[in-house]
Amino acid sequence: MIASLVVAGALVGGAAVVSVSGDDGKGQERRTDGLPQKTDTVRRQDLSSRTQVDGTLGYSRERKLNGGAQGTVTWLPDTGAVIGQNEALYEADGSKVWLLYGERPMYRKLKTGDKGPDVRQLKQNLRDLGHGSALTVDEKFTSGTAQALKRWQKSHGLKQTGETGPDQIAFASSSVRIKKKEAAVGDQAAPGRPVLTVTGAEREVQIRLDVADAGLAEPGTRVEITLPGGGKAAGKVASVDRSGGSDEKDKDQGGGGKDDSAKVTARVTFADPAEAKGIDQAPVTVDLRGETHENVLTVPVNALLALPSGGFGIQVVENGRAREIPVKLGLFGQGRVEVGGSGLKEGMKVGVPRT
Repeated sequence: MIASLVVAGALVGGAAVVSVSGDDGKGQERRTDGLPQKTDTVRRQDLSSRTQVDGTLGYSRERKLNGGAQGTVTWLPDTGAVIGQNEALYEADGSKVWLLYGERPMYRKLKTGDKGPDVRQLKQNLRDLGHGSALTVDEKFTSGTAQALKRWQKSHGLKQTGETGPDQIAFASSSVRIKKKEAAVGDQAAPGRPVLTVTGAEREVQIRLDVADAGLAEPGTRVEITLPGGGKAAGKVASVDRSGGSDEKDKDQGGGGKDDSAKVTARVTFADPAEAKGIDQAPVTVDLRGETHENVLTVPVNALLALPSGGFGIQVVENGRAREIPVKLGLFGQGRVEVGGSGLKEGMKVGVPRT
């Protein structure tokens, strides 16, 4: 279909301005003297590439906590409760299981003569809690360890045996938050049977990116998080899962269709945990700051022109005249692009489309 054109002429400051209208009723002014209708300025600035992605506010390191004690569940903490070092996690047959800090799980009974990293973390807890100030924190369960353990057992009203195991202690790397009860009071607890689903007590944000964009979220990358309600908080990428698989909900789209696009998942932590406000699983926006180039010349992205000879240029306006000069492109960000080339100077006027 050939659009009908209505052309109207006017004289502006000695230069003709032509208004061209199409069937859609929209018009665009064009100058016949070759000067653009609108200009912007070449700026010298720090330019950052920024990308916004959706995220979910939650808690760190979700996992199921298996029972270590055999018996009937007689007490469980409330959902949402935060359990710290030397506090009770659950109770079976009236005996509580206590949380101590350590990376390795409590998987065996510990006694005099045993060796291993689980012994080391038990001794560290006994020292931290004031029951073994003279202990050497190593991997040897000594008679001194047994005496310190007896003091800990006495503090909780336990039988002072100098031995312990999963029926008394559960290890976690830090305090935990109770996300879900996997058992109810009256159920049978047993080794290997889940009792609670827990997370870390620290808030974090989880984001998912296409594999092609994974480089934007390297560990340590600084970010800005827009929280529910519009508040801002600083953070950084703590870790990235590069397994590249898609979630189950992405795989089956119904009707036999599939979306096999690979994703990476990144964990974002807060610089100030007190700023992490919002309900669990609330949506947030994460601004990935990306790369920064300092003190570079920039122009608006829409000032770029595709040159007939290839590459890009800009239209520079000087002394009432316009000329095109080629430019080399650098970083894109914030609606502008880094440019370089012969004759470019800060403050130059460049042509841009009228919006």
